[in-house]
Amino acid sequence: MSHASTPEDACSGHGSGSTSGRRSGRALIIAIGSRSRGPVTRSQMIEAGVSPSAITYGLTTGLLQSLHRGVYRVGPVPTPHEAETAALLACGEFAVLSHATAADLWGFGPARGTATPVEVSDQGGQRRSDRTMTVHRIAPLSPRELRTMHGLRVTAPARTLLDLAVRQPPPVVARALAAALRAGILDQGELDAQVTASPGRPGIKLLRHLTQQRGAPAFTRSEAEARFLSLVRKARLPEPATNVEVERMEVDFLWWQARLVVEVDGFAFHSTRSAFERDRRRDLLLSAAGYHVLRVTWRQLEREPEALLVSLTKALTRRSAGSRAG
Repeated sequence: MSHASTPEDACSGHGSGSTSGRRSGRALIIAIGSRSRGPVTRSQMIEAGVSPSAITYGLTTGLLQSLHRGVYRVGPVPTPHEAETAALLACGEFAVLSHATAADLWGFGPARGTATPVEVSDQGGQRRSDRTMTVHRIAPLSPRELRTMHGLRVTAPARTLLDLAVRQPPPVVARALAAALRAGILDQGELDAQVTASPGRPGIKLLRHLTQQRGAPAFTRSEAEARFLSLVRKARLPEPATNVEVERMEVDFLWWQARLVVEVDGFAFHSTRSAFERDRRRDLLLSAAGYHVLRVTWRQLEREPEALLVSLTKALTRRSAGSRAG
């Protein structure tokens, strides 16, 4: 009397209904996962001798968990860089990790949450974005624009910054560039080469602007504020209030008696036209309320601290005298 085969029978890849056959099929899948040390594809398993019905059985029993169409985790425990590996496997051999995902791997990118889609640049494939993966269609990358990290294809630091310049706010790009240069991940020559090789590309205007700021670190606002406050204390000027509300607006530093506000522009360039105009509107509102606003730039903090202190001292003296006279 014959009996119909079941998915369990097919786990061995031979259609055997024996318990040993099921165990050997399971062991084969586990062995493939162990060798790959990460996600595996359907084609990899088929080539290794696992039958299609065995893959289906693996999915129903939890041995396999679907990450993308045709890409699976073996077992219940995620492996390091699993999301990035799975995205590359899903997109094919011409895909490369890019944008914020590449910046995160390099260690200079904006913070990414666990639910943030992996960003992949695809050099000619047809894979579409989904909730776990954002796919960018790009022209072929040059060898100079490619690297390998943790066994994964990733855009080189300079190319990563160019991609960031397209999709991230300018201050984020400035901080990323500063972090890459400080960490030695990128040198100015590599950045210049990327700019030269990318005329007319989206993001190149911003990246070119940043390359012209040689030797000029792009401070975060907190770094710039800390440096300014240190300068004030070394000069033994009166201590200002910090990050206080004035006229329903938060200002960086305030000397109450002198009604003097200091705003620190913490980046190596002014971020956007809209930000510039917003800052000027704030200044006008504060001025109308009787406050004098002094704006401090990174260049003054880095290269002209003495001149900055002279201007600040004069403003404090003049404003304090005016307050007493009133």
